[in-house]
Amino acid sequence: MYKIEKDIVSKVDKILGEEVDRIDKQLSIKDEVREKIIRITREIIRDSSNCVSNIHLGRIDEAKQLLDSLRDKVVELKNIVRDHPDLYYSGTIYNALSEYVECLSLYSIIMGEGVPRLSELDIPIPPYLQGLGDLVGELRRIALEMLRNDRVDEALVLLDLMETIYYKLRSLHYPDALTPGLRHKVDVARRIIEDTKALIIDIANRRKLERTLKEYIGKT
Repeated sequence: MYKIEKDIVSKVDKILGEEVDRIDKQLSIKDEVREKIIRITREIIRDSSNCVSNIHLGRIDEAKQLLDSLRDKVVELKNIVRDHPDLYYSGTIYNALSEYVECLSLYSIIMGEGVPRLSELDIPIPPYLQGLGDLVGELRRIALEMLRNDRVDEALVLLDLMETIYYKLRSLHYPDALTPGLRHKVDVARRIIEDTKALIIDIANRRKLERTLKEYIGKT
């Protein structure tokens, strides 16, 4: 039978006293970093949303100004978490970065530049893919505006673009642990595309019917 020494309490007390003090200091630093992350990610999400709104309203100069500010804030975020990679790869940061990707991609598309590359953004893969997935919904909004202004051909181009993004994202067959949220966004994108396609086809057919009727009436 083993024997419990009397001095074990003092030994454990000494060890834990030193370790808990060290842990407390480390966690205090991380907590300060976490608070900074919460602040900057909220600003990134807010400014990204405002940037997208400005794009839809045709306020391109205002959108560009917000994007310039957003780039600085993303750099600031990276600097904040440089020594804390365990905090960088988190849902809070992923959400903010995905909003940034969506905003920047939408702006790049309307400027005729395509979409930014992952290497250019220097961010983790998940928020890059998530942002592209959300981009499909914003492209639909622009396509609907095109339809309201009788710009069917441009709406069709946007539909083709939406499908291109969808098929590229759908080709990535990896578990949710590697691409969190991607499968859901791909499913949502598919439904958005189907609804948009049905609407565009319906309007295009109506336009064709109207032209046919006008030609017929003109001949009678």
